[in-house]
Amino acid sequence: MKIVVLDGYTLNPGDLDWNSFNALGDCVVYDRTSKTEEREIIERIGDAEAVFTNKTPLSKSIFDACPAIRFVGVLATGYNVVDIQAAKEMGIIVSNIPSYGTSAVGQFAIGLLLEICHHIGYHDKAVHEGAWMRNPDWCFWDYPLIELEGKTMGIVGFGRIGQMTGKVARAMGMKVIANDRFENESGRGIADYVDRETLLRTSDVIALHCPLFPDTEGMISRENIGKMKNGVIILNNSRGQLVVEQDLADALNSGKVYAAGLDVVSEEPIQPDNPLLGARNCIITPHISWAPKESRARLMALAVDNLRAFMEGKPVNVVNPSISKAGKIDIG
Repeated sequence: MKIVVLDGYTLNPGDLDWNSFNALGDCVVYDRTSKTEEREIIERIGDAEAVFTNKTPLSKSIFDACPAIRFVGVLATGYNVVDIQAAKEMGIIVSNIPSYGTSAVGQFAIGLLLEICHHIGYHDKAVHEGAWMRNPDWCFWDYPLIELEGKTMGIVGFGRIGQMTGKVARAMGMKVIANDRFENESGRGIADYVDRETLLRTSDVIALHCPLFPDTEGMISRENIGKMKNGVIILNNSRGQLVVEQDLADALNSGKVYAAGLDVVSEEPIQPDNPLLGARNCIITPHISWAPKESRARLMALAVDNLRAFMEGKPVNVVNPSISKAGKIDIG
């Protein structure tokens, strides 16, 4: 089987290897492929039967120009870069990686929160620049320091990642409440399920771990921020489009929202006119929650498993139930 990886560098900047892909066929890996030049995408795919992409878009016109494609592997959980309907109509199986970074993403959310509470990076820099040596007192701090025990964390989206964040929050003595359309026993063991209005109204910290759906898009809006406690902290390392960015920037600058910790924004890479870049008490990191080596190695292994399962006629993690070109296998 001919295999092409269109944008492998983010997954593997050199600390992993592609040997497991090579074992399944003739594999060509490109570090980066244009996201806008279809001609380049088409040329690189050529007559490949299996195509892996992270952020390089695969449209109907690309599928039309590359009729050998039988399988698309998305090197991520989200698969909005692929025209799913076109792939389904053309019998192309599309598989994603549904769960590989649970611990890493939950850990990162807590990391954002702890940085907001203690400003460790800032104070470390101040010490190295001599501020402590020049200070007349035994110690100093330039930001309020926040203790989390006894405070309430509200988590919107209480699947694996949300529950991981909730476990750590509970370990720090926080009360955890959650809102999710699907309640389950493991969730009840960590948090009290509440409606979203109650969560917005009563939480000291709000963490977003939900998918982007019509009812979650723009949920951090001027209207909903108005329902929150004064001085609330907002964390988002899920999807940038959950936040109306101008509304959050305004709330940060007014002090209604004390701080925000964000690993995602609406347009990535972030654009210079994003209002959050100039907002007070706003930490923004470049979508790296998922990126520890351990998580990336797990993602790579699962991507190989997806292709192997397809080649064996038993596709897994399929996001567009359809008819496979390989043996006309019905997985719907």
